[in-house]
Amino acid sequence: MSEKADRVEDLSREDTARLIMDMFHRIIIHYALWFTEVRHQVGMEKALDTLKIASDRSIGIQMKRLSKVLGFQMQDGIPSSLLDMSKESLTELLNTVAVNWLANDGVWFQAVEFESGMNDAKRCNDSCWAHFSPFEAWSIKKYLALPQNPGLEGLKKALGFRLYARINTQSFIDEGPDSFIFQMNECRVQYARKRKGLDDYPCKSGGMVEYTYFARSIDPRIKTECIGCPPDDHPDEWYCAWRFKI
Repeated sequence: MSEKADRVEDLSREDTARLIMDMFHRIIIHYALWFTEVRHQVGMEKALDTLKIASDRSIGIQMKRLSKVLGFQMQDGIPSSLLDMSKESLTELLNTVAVNWLANDGVWFQAVEFESGMNDAKRCNDSCWAHFSPFEAWSIKKYLALPQNPGLEGLKKALGFRLYARINTQSFIDEGPDSFIFQMNECRVQYARKRKGLDDYPCKSGGMVEYTYFARSIDPRIKTECIGCPPDDHPDEWYCAWRFKI
């Protein structure tokens, strides 16, 4: 940024644009900090109830104001520019958003690793999943209008709406009415390491948190069992596999 600009009004067009991006980032962090603090003060269940109220209002308010300045229309709470896109373009955007999420996750992991070492990075990663998995499960349940206890079929459906489902290739093997196996057949992270000649990333500790908390948040009756996950040996057809049962 120019050193001569002492006031916002004196910024160049480029620096003003950069300030706008920085302010969007501040909103994101402030939003996350509000949720984190509410969760700390009143617990996860009440925090999620509060999040629904706050997010519905916040998104509506922000999109209405932005639409006036940026010149796009809103239709049923959705920017018309999105509704005007083809299904193919929307799917491409959906996949890009999911990949951006994964990139953001990797950037945070590496930032902690470079500053504090691998052990701290893995601890932060696993702890983050303990909070994100229940949130993602809650978000998907709300989006799909799943009942309180949707069972294994509800879990199957929810797994297909995770961010990871847009990035990796996954499959299901039914074992009967009370259990099924979920396989991660292709993993973007592990494939990238394999392409570079690196060993599998040992993600089992994070996976135990991720899948257990996700399944339990979809339906508290569901139990999670790890069949195999790196650093475990695994066949070529999958990187990790999990059994879910009631």
